[in-house]
Amino acid sequence: MKIKNVLLSCLMLAGALNASAQEAKTEYVPNPYWYIQLQGGAQYTLGEINFKDLISPNVQVTVGRQFNPVFGMRLAVNAWQSRAGVDYNATQTWVAGPTGTGTVVAGPVIPAGTTKVKWMYVAPGIDLTFNLSNLFCGFNPNRVFNFSVFAGGGVNIGWNFDKDSNWDNKDLMNQHTAAGNQNWQYAWTGTKVRGFGRAGIAADFRLSDAVSLGLEANANTLSDHYNGKKASNWDWYFNALAGIKINLGKTYTTRTIEAPKPVERVVEKVIERVVEKPAPAPAAPIVEAKAEPFRRDVFFKIGTVNIRPEEAQKVKEVADYLKANPNAKVEVTGYADRGTGNPTINNRLSKQRAEAVFTSLTKTHKIDASRIKVDFKGDTIQPFAKDVENRVAICIAE
Repeated sequence: MKIKNVLLSCLMLAGALNASAQEAKTEYVPNPYWYIQLQGGAQYTLGEINFKDLISPNVQVTVGRQFNPVFGMRLAVNAWQSRAGVDYNATQTWVAGPTGTGTVVAGPVIPAGTTKVKWMYVAPGIDLTFNLSNLFCGFNPNRVFNFSVFAGGGVNIGWNFDKDSNWDNKDLMNQHTAAGNQNWQYAWTGTKVRGFGRAGIAADFRLSDAVSLGLEANANTLSDHYNGKKASNWDWYFNALAGIKINLGKTYTTRTIEAPKPVERVVEKVIERVVEKPAPAPAAPIVEAKAEPFRRDVFFKIGTVNIRPEEAQKVKEVADYLKANPNAKVEVTGYADRGTGNPTINNRLSKQRAEAVFTSLTKTHKIDASRIKVDFKGDTIQPFAKDVENRVAICIAE
């Protein structure tokens, strides 16, 4: 019966050790990679005529390099068509000038109306890109939505800005130009190259590791001569684009973090022997009493690293123990719960929680820093069964 009880106890102990062991964890490691992107959409060129009359088709081809989860660079070639126009909202009279006798001779009446123009262009540019999702939420290759911003510049090469083929109501434009109207003072011919600045936002919706749906909106600014009209300010056009983004090569690799091995506990069985006539006991050796380890668990709210007032008393108790035992030292270990956040965020939280206790001990309670050891485990180790209890800094002094 005793043997059966001993075996049963061993089995229960082994089960408890196995239950406390944690599973191995997989971590994502980002890789630099190239990508290409094909997009199409529409352009709006800022102007004074009806909105719909300033909308034109637009395409963009992009080749980019993602250097790390946040920072990248791309070459984007945007092209197709831009538009402009002027509303002549009142009739005008062409005044030819005074005659030799001083009499003013009136020319023909120029009618009101709208004249519009369209032309072709191609605009290669280089942008710096910043993935804000990875910056603020940590790297996660399985994230469905990623939000980015970008800024850069390049050159806009325009052509086919001519009255013979691309002007709507060009006769009206000619009449106003002949009458001295200055609206089209910057009208140009041939091929023109102008610098531009660009900024915008981008959203990527993950379809697979290699393919995502990319949406983009960008704003571009150029000199006042771009759309042919004299306005004494910068010209602008805006693009809205959608298309497919293809990643070239592996964007990440994985590695396995082994779970910490459970602490092996050795249970010794003490057998006492009963003797009817005990021999005279030798003098007992003097054993120096050893102080038991002193432990306090300082708990934090989710996502925070500040010591709450109700937890500050525990830090004071640790400090009082160290002051009462001048040879004692304390180890402060920070943790974060695995149920929230991600490994990167949790690793930072656990470190900052341990450092918060260290700062309180050294600054508030004047404990020498050499007596404090600081460590942090992120969410790789969970000392408690409940997530809420794993947002903790454990202090063990001895």
